[in-house]
Amino acid sequence: MAGSKMWSLMGLGATVGATFAARKALTTTWKVATGKQPPQNPAHPDVSLAEAVAWATVSGVAVGLARMFASRKAADYYRRSTGHLPPNLDDVEV
Repeated sequence: MAGSKMWSLMGLGATVGATFAARKALTTTWKVATGKQPPQNPAHPDVSLAEAVAWATVSGVAVGLARMFASRKAADYYRRSTGHLPPNLDDVEV
């Protein structure tokens, strides 16, 4: 049970940190590329459809990838530390 709790904390910390870092980097990149702040709410009718779609797509992909990479790194660290995969991950054939 202790391994399960440790993995839950590691996974949560990794994904929260990755999400924060990805959003920060993406916001900075958006400002540099467009010269303005990213839309705070893409669903707002005053945000152009093109800008809303671009922001939703780019932010969704960036945050999703950052979370996936962070989870993989945390699982790899857990495996190297304990000698086995986290409780909710099974070995897969690659």
